[in-house]
Amino acid sequence: MPQNLAHVAVVVRNYDEALAFYTNVLGFHLLEDTNLGAGKRWVLVAPPGSKATSILLAQAATPEQITRIGNQTGGRVFLFLHTDDFWSDYHALVSRKVEFVREPKEEPYGTVAVFKDLYGNLWDLIQWK
Repeated sequence: MPQNLAHVAVVVRNYDEALAFYTNVLGFHLLEDTNLGAGKRWVLVAPPGSKATSILLAQAATPEQITRIGNQTGGRVFLFLHTDDFWSDYHALVSRKVEFVREPKEEPYGTVAVFKDLYGNLWDLIQWK
């Protein structure tokens, strides 16, 4: 039975600021923004060309969820953004003031750099060999 990973939830402080970052800075597409009532929304974004997995922007609603904003994986890289043109995407992100915490490096598996989203979650920008 075929399966795929549909959505990955990213806990955010505010729907609108997160949506602005993911669309205006990272260049993701807004797939859905549905009001669920009681201050909740179903907000899905995905990078251009993504065919399966999208990100669910989940606004923190409890004190425990608030503590997870920006550090959902205990300081490890959380998400991996694959590209087929590393240097073009890297320079585009730098021009949009994305903070890179590890500069580009050639590894046996490809070219990779690590950046932070607006909350501090770590991402790999990677082009496989």
